[in-house]
Amino acid sequence: MADNDLRWYAIKVFYNKVFDIQQTFNERGIESYIPLTTSIVERNGVKKKVTRPLISSLMFFRTTPDAALAMQGSLEGRAMLYTRRQEWKRVPVAIPDREMNIFMLVTSNGENGVEYLGEDLPRYHKGDTVRVIDGPFKGSEGHIVRIKDDHRLVVTVEGLCAVATSYIPRCFLQKIENTDKK
Repeated sequence: MADNDLRWYAIKVFYNKVFDIQQTFNERGIESYIPLTTSIVERNGVKKKVTRPLISSLMFFRTTPDAALAMQGSLEGRAMLYTRRQEWKRVPVAIPDREMNIFMLVTSNGENGVEYLGEDLPRYHKGDTVRVIDGPFKGSEGHIVRIKDDHRLVVTVEGLCAVATSYIPRCFLQKIENTDKK
């Protein structure tokens, strides 16, 4: 399989079993990604660090279009591949590498304050398109919005989800004039 044939795809996982599905992908040699968050939970006076999915039912995997369709069949009842109708059949929705790389940069750096905003809605696209030029989110791009009185960077996987970073100082932001990302 040539590397340029590989694409990112998203699946909706049922019953919050993303780690079980990830294990299945690992056993088959398929690269996968789950955006995670870590928090401190206190139970009966004992503090414990807990890692859980940032988005409970969403995960991503990288493979060929044919293998993605084959995975849909093998995961039936446990997960659903995001598809679109093309002529008379359903085809998997590929996520551009650039979009996925920025999403992974923002959701995997371990910074506190990254927040899942729900599905990708047009209201998250207002404001300037910017590139982060310094700090823990350096290299990411997205839209600036005001959330809870802070200017925050919103990064989307088009049609699937949007996440917002913690506060980013203005001096770390560079406005992008040309918003053609593809």
